[in-house]
Amino acid sequence: MEDSYRHKGLRRGLVNTLIEKGIKSKMVLEAIGKVPRHFFFDNAFVEHAYQDKAFPIGEDQTISQPYTVAFQTQLTEAGSGSKILEIGTGSGYQCCILLELGAEVYTIEYNNVLYERTRKFLPTMGYKAHFFQGDGSKGMPNFAPFDAILVTAGAPTIPTALVEQLKPGGRLVIPVGDDKSQKMIRITKKEGNKLVKETFDNFSFVPLLGEHGWGKK
Repeated sequence: MEDSYRHKGLRRGLVNTLIEKGIKSKMVLEAIGKVPRHFFFDNAFVEHAYQDKAFPIGEDQTISQPYTVAFQTQLTEAGSGSKILEIGTGSGYQCCILLELGAEVYTIEYNNVLYERTRKFLPTMGYKAHFFQGDGSKGMPNFAPFDAILVTAGAPTIPTALVEQLKPGGRLVIPVGDDKSQKMIRITKKEGNKLVKETFDNFSFVPLLGEHGWGKK
């Protein structure tokens, strides 16, 4: 795995693209600029790594579009020492961005093939997270509460279990909609368990599988 001057230059170009598209968090942009996204691609497809688009990774899943990763990460307001639950490990790219912010990341993947691949691969890049395989739609109550929960798959509704696992002041970032398009939602838990809901742009994610998602596969 080589991270050449050319690759770093391509990453700088990607960061500039994200700035043009409205990403404002310097911490998130710096993280995008550090993680070698081409490591997640087969050599034959490396030229796609720094284009702002999603790309298939097998198992009917994709590595998310960099803008989507940056947008969701920005909404979590994650920083050094934040305890984050990521639902949908996938390729592990989003997890690396959160780790670059200094967060402690608990990440759960429904698909066992992706889980095994990613939990072995990320440490070879120097990234350490808590990896789990299972139904992320239920959250991870044994490790709650979390400063933020980030869901990287489209849900039909907002799972109550995830809201319950937030710390006071915590944020749930989740795409909600049908199987074709979802609105990005942020739920913030205020004092007295008051919930503040914010709705953002349309996105398109793979479906959230599990008991509180679109069912089992």
